[in-house]
Amino acid sequence: MRRGLALILPLVLLAACGQKKDLRPAEGETLPTAAYGSDHQPSAEELLEVDPQAAPERSVELRKRSEEREDDPFDLPPEG
Repeated sequence: MRRGLALILPLVLLAACGQKKDLRPAEGETLPTAAYGSDHQPSAEELLEVDPQAAPERSVELRKRSEEREDDPFDLPPEG
């Protein structure tokens, strides 16, 4: 009995976090007010868009093969 519950419980919890619904404010709440001087009230989707500075594009190539690591003078053994 416990083993069956131990197998089913994680699956139920995993299924619960896959629900997707349109985002909207909680009941009785409103979206944040527009920025001072702005005449446009952003929607929930616009507020969730990631700013390019918050998630920049990768500008460094990933390593394609193994390479010897350079000596790191700060990689010291633990004291003790």
